[in-house]
Amino acid sequence: MPKLAAFPKAFMDELCVHKTMTVFDWIHLASSLDIDGLEFYAGFCEDDPAWIESVRDALATKNLAMPMLCCSPDFTADDLEGELEKERGWIRLTAALGGRYCRVLSGQRRPDLSRTDGVIRVVGAISSLLPFAAEHGITLIIENHYKDNYWTHPEFAQKSDVFCEIVNAIDSPHFGVNYDPSNAFLAGEDPLAVLELVKHRVLTMHASDRYLISGTIEDLRNEEDSVGYAARLAHGVIGEGLNDYDAIFSTLKAAGSTPRWVSIEDGMNGMGDLEKSVTFVRKKLKEHFA
Repeated sequence: MPKLAAFPKAFMDELCVHKTMTVFDWIHLASSLDIDGLEFYAGFCEDDPAWIESVRDALATKNLAMPMLCCSPDFTADDLEGELEKERGWIRLTAALGGRYCRVLSGQRRPDLSRTDGVIRVVGAISSLLPFAAEHGITLIIENHYKDNYWTHPEFAQKSDVFCEIVNAIDSPHFGVNYDPSNAFLAGEDPLAVLELVKHRVLTMHASDRYLISGTIEDLRNEEDSVGYAARLAHGVIGEGLNDYDAIFSTLKAAGSTPRWVSIEDGMNGMGDLEKSVTFVRKKLKEHFA
């Protein structure tokens, strides 16, 4: 059965921008949940051996793993080597924290970048990292993504045809997909249709539900180039939004693709909502995979 993790979606600014919350605060807060681990985000981590050791001790005390590191390499940026070096550092950090999966993305969908050139650039970047990842026992997972919290442009591979072109061009036991059903809505696509395209490559998964506070998906697309997520977009309690988790999990089960980890993205309205989401996802995992 997949193991269950949680991601501090509700506390990203507190952890990364304002620094009013530490990762140790998050570990303590999340330890009350019925989960097996905590997915970390590179933006609140430190590349310091003493910090890493203290985090590992704090996780072990709460009987929690750190299975996945959420990173946002921007492989369409001008300084490609700089982005590759960042990702190599995050791979090392994932291994040091005892994790196995490290996220990669394609990069931002910059207006002056063609699809052909972008795909070549991204495939080459990820492929060049695979030997390094293998040396550290890490598998790179690419997410069908909307945009990083702190990016200006949306994901280059936001649309499934571009995403699948990249995924299908890379064949390695150290590479797979982190599937996020909610992000498909933001691309104007059906999450189940996207899953059909990648179901045999799914290694990990983000569990979330989304709804629009106001307006339409088309209104949201018109705001894609604003820094961060558009204000009209909101996360909600999993099981109460647009996603059909019975259909999602049954599709993966039928394909023989049991995610190693499912990481919950919720809690935007407090820990009570996050606890509801954990309870819902844990129940569905037992129904479909036990």
